[in-house]
Formats: sequence, structure tokens, C-alpha cells
Amino acid sequence: MNASPTAERLSVMLGLLVLMLSTIPRYLAGGHDNRLTMITLALVVVAAVTVVHWRMLEASERRRLPMLLKRFGASLLAGLGLMGAWHALMTDWISWQLFIAHAATAGLLMHVLWLLWRPAESR
Repeated sequence: MNASPTAERLSVMLGLLVLMLSTIPRYLAGGHDNRLTMITLALVVVAAVTVVHWRMLEASERRRLPMLLKRFGASLLAGLGLMGAWHALMTDWISWQLFIAHAATAGLLMHVLWLLWRPAESR
């Protein structure tokens, strides 16, 4: 299995890092020390893999990354709006820590779906 690194994979890994970082305040506020330790270890591992992946990217893939990160940022903003509307309509007030974790999760899911549903000729 000799898969070459792509900018899409790197953008998803960076999104996963953002998602894991967004859960840290939730675990700190809730006193979940074991979960905080596990997410911190996973964060370090994914960050290391992301750095290795970055170093293996070809120049053409690196040039595509800023556009993908803009899409990811737009997806995060859409996730923030979607989760804000959802929690405003369907739930009582939740903590801001839980809200940002939900918004980051929705944003990452939208980003991945956006990557999957692009035209086949642009892949």
C-alpha cells in the first residue's frame, strides 16, 4: 500500500487537530482528567503524523492547501451557525465548552463531505 500524501488528507488531519483542541475546555471544566490525558496523547500523535505528512507533500499539493484550509474555515463557521441554531431551537442552554466542541465536530463533518462530493474530474 503505497498511497501518496494529498492536501485533502492533510486538511482533514488539521481539522481533527482543531476538533481535539476544541474538546479540551470541555474536559477541563468537567474535571475529566483521564479523558483529558487521552485526548492530549491522541493530539500529540496526530500532530506528529500531520508534520510527517506535511514533509512528504509535493509542492503542487502544498499549493492546494490554502484553498482547502479556507474551505475548512468556512465549514467551521457553518458548523458554528448550524449548532447555534440547533441548540437555540432544540435544547436548553448548554455550556460554551460543549457548544464549541459540537460546532467543531459539525464543521469537520461538513468539510469532509465537501471533499467527498466534489466532481470526479477534479480529484
